[in-house]
Amino acid sequence: MSNNNSTSFSNFYNDDNNVSASERAKIEFEVELIGKLIEARATKGFTQSQLAEAAGIKQSAIARMENLKAIPQIDTLFKVLTPMGYKLAIVSSDEGQDVEFSAN
Repeated sequence: MSNNNSTSFSNFYNDDNNVSASERAKIEFEVELIGKLIEARATKGFTQSQLAEAAGIKQSAIARMENLKAIPQIDTLFKVLTPMGYKLAIVSSDEGQDVEFSAN
């Protein structure tokens, strides 16, 4: 039995009456940020536990970030990026990337 009142997540998400353009931009930035953080950790060969120890935070905090259960504060980002040899950079949106980590 089909429900004609159902909507897909994509339709719901992209409807400005449900999620504003600014909210979508924030969500997409957070997803990209955490994706880059996971990519950086994997590239440098750190486990969550190893990174947590090097950053001086709990492994569960790394897991929450990577599962998008928590968005890190700027000071936490610095704590996590520094032991991996990265820094957070602000780049022009003309360059096609919203988030960039660069090697120190």
